[in-house]
Amino acid sequence: MPNALHNPSGLMPSVLFDLDGTLVDTAPDLVFALNTVLQEQGQNPLPYESVRPLVSRGARALIHYGFQLSPEDPTFEPLRQRFLQIYANNLDTHSRLFAGVAEVLDTLERWGILWGIVTNKPHFLTVPLLERLKLYHRAQAVVSGDTLAVKKPHPAPLLHACQQMDMPPQTCIYVGDAETDIQAGQQAKMRTLVAAYGYIQADENPHTWGATAILDEPLDLLAWMTYQTVEQPL
Repeated sequence: MPNALHNPSGLMPSVLFDLDGTLVDTAPDLVFALNTVLQEQGQNPLPYESVRPLVSRGARALIHYGFQLSPEDPTFEPLRQRFLQIYANNLDTHSRLFAGVAEVLDTLERWGILWGIVTNKPHFLTVPLLERLKLYHRAQAVVSGDTLAVKKPHPAPLLHACQQMDMPPQTCIYVGDAETDIQAGQQAKMRTLVAAYGYIQADENPHTWGATAILDEPLDLLAWMTYQTVEQPL
């Protein structure tokens, strides 16, 4: 891949993506895992539409929502571990790239723009999923939720990805579907884009997050980037 800093197009030379709800629609398999645990415990499964907006918040949020338990409850952690076990066995049963993501990644590579992934998903789930989707070896950086001692909204994971790509943060875009993604990107001094097609709750308003722009679909990223250059101020 050519060095994106010498990209004749003058476009931003690197893009980092969140994973769940931004690159990959993982909700079907995560909702399945939660509903399986609920049914094992003698409870009714929850409607897909009610669980989907919570997916980006991770296993703890899903267990809390499904069982109405606090993390301090002694039954919480065993339920979370069971959820993770079921999900690990169904990582890519129904999870797929969002429509348009494949074209976005192909185009970024054709333009000579480096791209990577920064997610709060743990390493033991992130890497197998990316490998099965044939993304792991294409990404120039992969930072999971347990790669460092901190995770988003702390900016350190994003800065770590920039180091892996040998790119200064101010020349990088971060795309995510959660407010914590935007907070992390802002603290890292990056341009931030909201993936509004992702897992956003009905009572959330991405327009108040202070992001650089909002993407209604993945392909909007390419259109937005054609009007941005490294020289334009943040």
